[in-house]
Amino acid sequence: MSDTELDTDRGPLMLGPVLRRIEGDQATIWVETARPATVEVDAAPGGGAARTFSVHGHHYALVVVSGLPEDAVTPYRLKIDGVEVWPRPDDPFPPPAIRTRRAGAPVRLVFGSCREASPLSVTRYPPDALDAYAGRLSASIRSDAPTEWPDLMVLLGDQVYADETPEKIQRWLRRRRRQRRADAPTTQVVDFHEYTKLYLDSWGDPEIRWLLSTVPSVMIFDDHEIIDDWNTSQRWREQMARLSWWDQRIQAGLSSYWVYQHMGNLAPGVLAECPIYAAVASAGDATEVLDAFGSRADRDRASYRWSYTVDIDRTRLVVLDNRAARELDQGKRAMLPDSEWAWFAKQLPGDYDHLLIGSSLPWLLPPAIHHLEAATERLAESPRGWVGRFGEKLRQAVDLEHWAAFGRSFDALSALLAQVGAGQGGVSPAPATISVLSGDVHHSYAARADLGPEVISAVHQLTCSPVHNDMPKLIRPAMKFGWNPPAARMMRSVARALGLRKPVVRWRKTAGPYFGNAVGLLLLEARAAHVAIEGTRPDKTLGEVASLKLS
Repeated sequence: MSDTELDTDRGPLMLGPVLRRIEGDQATIWVETARPATVEVDAAPGGGAARTFSVHGHHYALVVVSGLPEDAVTPYRLKIDGVEVWPRPDDPFPPPAIRTRRAGAPVRLVFGSCREASPLSVTRYPPDALDAYAGRLSASIRSDAPTEWPDLMVLLGDQVYADETPEKIQRWLRRRRRQRRADAPTTQVVDFHEYTKLYLDSWGDPEIRWLLSTVPSVMIFDDHEIIDDWNTSQRWREQMARLSWWDQRIQAGLSSYWVYQHMGNLAPGVLAECPIYAAVASAGDATEVLDAFGSRADRDRASYRWSYTVDIDRTRLVVLDNRAARELDQGKRAMLPDSEWAWFAKQLPGDYDHLLIGSSLPWLLPPAIHHLEAATERLAESPRGWVGRFGEKLRQAVDLEHWAAFGRSFDALSALLAQVGAGQGGVSPAPATISVLSGDVHHSYAARADLGPEVISAVHQLTCSPVHNDMPKLIRPAMKFGWNPPAARMMRSVARALGLRKPVVRWRKTAGPYFGNAVGLLLLEARAAHVAIEGTRPDKTLGEVASLKLS
């Protein structure tokens, strides 16, 4: 895609179709159109239609498709105002299709995070892992014997980078400088219209466009959807509030995330219960509704729930908001406020074989880095002014704001997973596996947690990052060093000197670290579980770099 295409009409269909949730005989399909329209999905014998709503002159629809047959692959066609627009006649990929499950069949998930633009825009990184995966999956489907058609793709943050835009976007921003705020960052997007160009660039990539049309997907943000270090601390929020353009950025960032990513996370049966969706769908022009929502969601961070749950047969996935709802007041820091934590705890009772926690930020880090983050939180909370300022500068400079830097929340999550893993608190029997799926840290690894002898479940941290990005080679030794036992003991001594007790959980690395672009593949069959990390090769194919039996 050339940068001139950012300014031109691409026909009646701007982006999509994007297959989101499948629930029973229903599925949701997201679409962005070039003008107000009625969007129809023909998935015979099923189908559905919806009228678009508008936001700042852009037009969207979420179509609920009903009447899908069980255990079937159903090709579908997309019409806009009665005219068929997808699939295109010259499309080299298999026709988009909705695949419904057979009860008891193995569950397959793809997961990963951190995709900085399309490889058509940014070529300095190794090959894009999602592009490579799309190529392999399309070849498998064309073989008439698909071996790995996933039930769900879980994208764990930094689907777009508002603060690190590709050169193509920057050229476009320079061309429209007279339409921008005079004080707006010259290389970053600020308003809703500019955010739409990030998604057009990223999701307009042909391989990704096909993959999103065929594999159901759920998503959660991390910091770069808004800005690096988003909601690191209360002091950080106070610093950002002094920037004249920040109110517009956070409003546009949250409202565009709701439109492009979060709206599709809602299951068909949940849509009617979402007050924001009801207001948007009924408004026609929903600009004022979503502008007000974006501002309110940041101002009152517990006013909207971004977390959600997905059940696939006997696998439960709970995806947590690690960013927007944080409690940041000194002495009360928490990854989730009390109301969100209570909701999370209510999602865990049940009878299932595997529990997956989607957390953009890893729960278990390299041990030395864990102790450093815990120590930095203690320093930043110090009542001694110069100590607190030093801790805060260190926290922001080195991105020390994972679960380890929210000590109360780290302990609470560990205790909650131990309870589930012991078959207590309404979970009976204990699940075979508990896995925390994460990204963010630009390298991939697996770690096995020891939560005590009463825990029956196998508990793991599974981190896959990046999909299309890189970690500077100078930083890689530090990440490797973080797993080094002497380094962990040294940083533990620092934490102990600051009065911090040992973590309530012990863990050891079982795979990695791997620093290339990669996707994670989970296979859950009965009470068995297996994970593979597959990285990209120079020829843009995937090769296995780690394989691990979890159960």
